[in-house]
Amino acid sequence: MQQPPASDVAFSPAVKAVQARRGSREGYAQREQKGGFYTRITPELAEFLASARSFYFATASAEGQPYMQHRGGPQGFLRVLDASTLGFADYAGNRQYITTGNLSENARAMLFVMDYRARRRVKLWGTARILAEPAQTAPQLWAELCPQGYAARLEQAILFDVVAWDMNCAQHIPRLLAAEDVGETIRQFQARIRELEAEVERLKRATPP
Repeated sequence: MQQPPASDVAFSPAVKAVQARRGSREGYAQREQKGGFYTRITPELAEFLASARSFYFATASAEGQPYMQHRGGPQGFLRVLDASTLGFADYAGNRQYITTGNLSENARAMLFVMDYRARRRVKLWGTARILAEPAQTAPQLWAELCPQGYAARLEQAILFDVVAWDMNCAQHIPRLLAAEDVGETIRQFQARIRELEAEVERLKRATPP
């Protein structure tokens, strides 16, 4: 029996009906003939995720009530563990534990990763699970997921099993730069300005009156 395309994780019958009415169904159907969305983490995706400083993490309760939260950390804190698994250390926050509660009764989840500088976005569908007390239960994995030198209290780990992913176009994404990147660029310019000022002074002293 032929497996449904991976894009069916997002393209429900209702979605396909809307696509048909609005003229995009044929194009997506052609892609579905080739399998639909990607299902494995490619080197391109791994490189993209390694540069991420933040992402949005969506879950839902057993009744389907959606919830989305922001997760941030040092560059590369979202780790690629193998061709279908991601993991990250979960830091202590406002102690609402909505995501943790949702995952205890509904494993379906989604990651939305934005790169505002390069104007790229990636959507990943899958299932997620909480790894409680990972320092005791999985010390080697915990050591791999823990960013070194990041000032935050680590509480648990979350593992995300990728079912499908897709990379969108850049349309409507604003171009934003991280403060760290802007600061480093400014420091480089300032250093270059000092070099040029020193060179001007040297030339002035070397030029006879």
